[in-house]
Amino acid sequence: MSDDAGTLEDELEGFRFPIGRFTPQPTLEPADRERLIDSIAAVPAALRAAVDGLDDTRLDTPYRPRGWTVRQVVHHVPDSHMNAYVRFKLTVTEDVPTIRTYEEGEWGELEDSRQAPVEISLRLLEALHVRWVLWLRSLGSDDFARRLYHPEFGEMNLDTLLQLYAWHGPHHVAHITSLRERMGW
Repeated sequence: MSDDAGTLEDELEGFRFPIGRFTPQPTLEPADRERLIDSIAAVPAALRAAVDGLDDTRLDTPYRPRGWTVRQVVHHVPDSHMNAYVRFKLTVTEDVPTIRTYEEGEWGELEDSRQAPVEISLRLLEALHVRWVLWLRSLGSDDFARRLYHPEFGEMNLDTLLQLYAWHGPHHVAHITSLRERMGW
C-alpha cells in the first residue's frame, strides 16, 4: 500500500469516526454514569446548533463520500435513540432480553429520512431526551448492571449501552460540524 492510500484511508476513517471509534470502559462509577447521562442530555441542543442556519441544499449534502446527507443524519439520531430508550426499558423490566435490531441503513433511505424537514426530528429528539434522561437519572448501579442480549454484539450490560449512546450522539453531531468546518459553512 502506498503512503497516499494510507492517507486516504485515514481521511475516510476521520470522516466516518470524527470523535474516534466507540471504545467502552469495562466498569463505571456513579460519577461516570452521571457524566455519560449529561452527555446524552446535551445531544438535542448540540444537534440543533450543528444544523442551525443550514438551507436545504446544505442539509442535502453528504457528510462524507458515499455517506448520508446531513438531513439523513439528523433523522437517524432520534430513530436510533428511540430504539435505545426501548432497549434500556426492556433490560430493566425483563431478564436478559434479546433486543430487536433494525436496519438503520434502510431506515436512512426511507422517504421521511431523505425529505422531511429536520425540525420534526429535532423536536422529537428533544422530547425523547427529556424523558429518557429523567428516567436514566432514577436508575441505580444494580439497574446499570442488568444485562441484555444484542444479536450482533452478544451479551452486554446497561453500563455498556449507556456508554454507546453517550458516544453515539456526539459522533453524529461531529459528522455535521466537521462537514461545516471543511466546507466553511
